[in-house]
Amino acid sequence: MKTIFEGLSGARLAAGLSMTLLLAAGTAVAFQNMGDGEVAVGPTKNAKLQDGAGALDAGKAEKGVELTLAGLKDARGTLERRTALSNLCAGYLMLEELDKALFYCNEALAINDQNWRVYNNRALIYVLQKRFAEAEADLAMCEELHPHARPTKVVRQLLVHAKNPVAPMITVDDRRSMPVVEGVDEYEQ
Repeated sequence: MKTIFEGLSGARLAAGLSMTLLLAAGTAVAFQNMGDGEVAVGPTKNAKLQDGAGALDAGKAEKGVELTLAGLKDARGTLERRTALSNLCAGYLMLEELDKALFYCNEALAINDQNWRVYNNRALIYVLQKRFAEAEADLAMCEELHPHARPTKVVRQLLVHAKNPVAPMITVDDRRSMPVVEGVDEYEQ
């Protein structure tokens, strides 16, 4: 069965695009994956958030969302809360539960409106929901916050294709070739 991502699994597409994850690297430190080799470090003792992020990163969306929801209940501080909300946005996107994903994207942006990854995830949700003007606005914000982000370029391409799909044009010439007879008009044959 094809997904709404047209052949790509939601987990693979979302994981490759723009999730901000709280990765389990140790018991006292969590990493927020910034992409392009950049990592922001912050203290955490919230094992459920770490494990949830690890599951999401491994493509195990259901388990990742379950653990992240549990970890969100025990989140200490703004960094843990906003990272958990961002991860839930990405996790529900991976599960193709777009309304829930959109809810958590909006919650994450309410805390930090400078997170280009959340805008990127929300733009993808809008593309999938055919809300193209909103997707365009979020992509513009992504490009302002992080001008050369590869995930944003991917979502922009998806938006362009969604707005103007390339329809295959196949022309079948079903006329049979006829021998050419000299002196006879082709219409008289």
